[in-house]
Amino acid sequence: TWYLAKGWLPLGPHNSLFVNFLFVAGIVAVILLALMSMVRYYENILRWALKNKGKFLLVPAATLLFGLLAWMGFDRTFGFVAGSLEKAGWKKIRQTALWQGAVDNFPGTGREFMPALDEGSFLLMPTSMPHTGIEKNLEYIEILDRRVAAIPEVEAAVGKWGRVNSALDPAPVQMFENTINYRPEYILDENGRRLRFRTDRKGNFLLKGDLKYSPASGRFRLIPADSLIADKKGDYFRQWRPEIKSPDDIWKEIVKATAIPGLTSAPKLQPIETRLVMLSTGMRAPMGLKVYGPDLTAIEHAGLQLEKALKDVPSVNPSTVFYDRAVGAPYIEIRLRREAMARYGIMVSELQELLQVAVGGMSLSTSVEGRERFPLRVRYARELRDNPEDLKKILIPAIGGIQVPLGAVADIDYTKGAQMIQSENTFLVGYVIFDRHEGNAEVDVVNEAGEILRAAIASGEIDLAPGVSYKFAGNYEHQIRASKRLSVVIPLSLIIILLLLYQRFRTITASFIHFSGVFVAFAGGFIMLWLYGQDWFMNFPVAGMNMRELFQMHTINLSVAVWVGFIALFGIATNDGVLMGTYIHQVFEERQPATVSEVRQAVLDAGKKRVRPAMMTTAVAVIALLPVLSSTGKGSDIMIPMAIPAFGGMLIQVMTIFVVPLFQAVWREREVLKNSGSEGQEEIPQVN
Repeated sequence: TWYLAKGWLPLGPHNSLFVNFLFVAGIVAVILLALMSMVRYYENILRWALKNKGKFLLVPAATLLFGLLAWMGFDRTFGFVAGSLEKAGWKKIRQTALWQGAVDNFPGTGREFMPALDEGSFLLMPTSMPHTGIEKNLEYIEILDRRVAAIPEVEAAVGKWGRVNSALDPAPVQMFENTINYRPEYILDENGRRLRFRTDRKGNFLLKGDLKYSPASGRFRLIPADSLIADKKGDYFRQWRPEIKSPDDIWKEIVKATAIPGLTSAPKLQPIETRLVMLSTGMRAPMGLKVYGPDLTAIEHAGLQLEKALKDVPSVNPSTVFYDRAVGAPYIEIRLRREAMARYGIMVSELQELLQVAVGGMSLSTSVEGRERFPLRVRYARELRDNPEDLKKILIPAIGGIQVPLGAVADIDYTKGAQMIQSENTFLVGYVIFDRHEGNAEVDVVNEAGEILRAAIASGEIDLAPGVSYKFAGNYEHQIRASKRLSVVIPLSLIIILLLLYQRFRTITASFIHFSGVFVAFAGGFIMLWLYGQDWFMNFPVAGMNMRELFQMHTINLSVAVWVGFIALFGIATNDGVLMGTYIHQVFEERQPATVSEVRQAVLDAGKKRVRPAMMTTAVAVIALLPVLSSTGKGSDIMIPMAIPAFGGMLIQVMTIFVVPLFQAVWREREVLKNSGSEGQEEIPQVN
């Protein structure tokens, strides 16, 4: 327990090692006491259960129902009841306070592809309006870098505007990418371990040069690691302000600092995650709409309407909804007047070539300097091509050797056009990006948004032009593909477990009896997921640390990581059943009970011999998962969702030590009664 407390430090480094040890010892003692109580009272409980099988089986039945409600939700579980009552004439059953209260308490478990991994950095990707000029965009990127870098928790902020000179980067000049690295909560060494530094008795950190820093003074300061004095018996140095509790709080500070007029908001992104999303969907957000249409005008008209409708979806964060404007970039349009050109004898190709050289430039030669090559280009000086009035003064050679100004043979005006033309599957496409509120699952958000959009189209609030269509894209698509694979993997794993049980016991009945522990554990896993989303669960402090914060309790959605945890739970959950059932089977082979009382006594004796090893197995698994549930290091974003169903399932599957013997007794009693009945029928004709 001491070494577990030393390596775990559940109450945080601000509490002493002794306080952490007392907390860990208390948790371990509570778990062991509860499990040993099961051992102590096991015989009495099992004896009562064998006499009152129907009453006792109500407990696992209620557990299964509870787990089903936590998984599917009250409305989906009992929807058939409401449908029957509505057909019978009670049309407003779903609007009653009782029904709505049950739906609110049991909404069902949300679905998503994978929980977001903590990369230790953010990617801020706002955009400016299409008509914003180059100088204004340069000013924006400077302001963004300066404001983000001023946040104390930010270690470095590097902004990119536009795109590099590469065809692989199709970003328009209105797009910004600010990569933001934030400091770890505590100073770490090169291996990611927290470092300790020398303090005095008052908790002040001792600095080099006989200086001190008091974190309790209320004035936050960042102290470099080389200014502190390393000490293995010292305290950890926290680099975040007291009000900053998690990376989400840092992101909120970034959003506040970058609220600049003229720039759009940006969804919460991380560099690697964003690259994967952009490669798979083309969007710069984890969720969005792809709007297809015959032309850019129709797409923009539909995109603006969809943007407005999505802001009214309750589960969508309205500040993140934005349609990437495709039309609106300023262009200079040169319209040639062919009649005037014919009057001066000017050919279209000659005029276009001259404009290309004068405005765009033309490469005439290449300068060779060692291994370096530089193209030599020629074009008008900048002051001669800065605005349409100067362009009108470009001289065009005409027939007879005269020079004609461009304004005499062409009209030059500003016009609006597309800043970028995107296509997909031969269709022009536009993007409406958005993000969800915290605690909402991706699939639920998409389903809710889809219903609202379909209702708005049906009512005429959204008018889509002929040929315009839309579809949802983002991580939602990955979740759909993952669900199809899991629908094969999970049943296959259950079948394999059942086949292994059959190989051991050689009877279908015995195999299903020992397999019953899987269903109880399955329900326990979903009950724990439901409890994690309840604000009242474990909402109390210990030594200044709230238990919900310690175990990072929040709404957990069904993802690939959670289902992997369930698959691992299925294998563990059968252990106790096999451990109990194997010995019961051996006892029956040895004693060959012939009466109901002998069957119950055999089950009772076998259960008493195996209850202690079963509880030891459960205790080891549950205690070992506690540090995982509160972990914050690399990989914890995946490990915690995997551990939650395993932890909850192992707690609930303690019921298996009663359920398996009970089902064994039912099965064996029926066999005994059947055999005694058949023997009685054989004896009757002999007596007559």
